[in-house]
This record gives sequence, structure tokens and C-alpha cells, in this order.
Amino acid sequence: MADDPKLTPAEKAKVAVLVGRMCKRSIAGDHVYLTDLQRKVDRILDRARQRGTV
Repeated sequence: MADDPKLTPAEKAKVAVLVGRMCKRSIAGDHVYLTDLQRKVDRILDRARQRGTV
């Protein structure tokens, strides 16, 4: 967590929506596919990290 970048308000909102969707899917059961949403969150964090190093 210490290496997580500062997120813009728009990025925070996107991550919050995606986490909410992951939670909603998890309610359906243990064997639900979440990888697509996890990748989207990872991409948002990667872009923020790149922005922070430039």
C-alpha cells in the first residue's frame, strides 16, 4: 500500500464503482469471475503510478 499513487477524484470514483461491482458479484458465490474488474482497477493504478513518476 505504501507504493500506491495519489489518485485523482475521478480515479477514486472509478475504483469505488469497480469495487462495488466486485462485491456485488461476490455475493453471487465463491466461484464468480472477478478478474476482468480486477484488471481494470490495476490499469487505473498503473496509469496513476506512471503519472506520478513523470
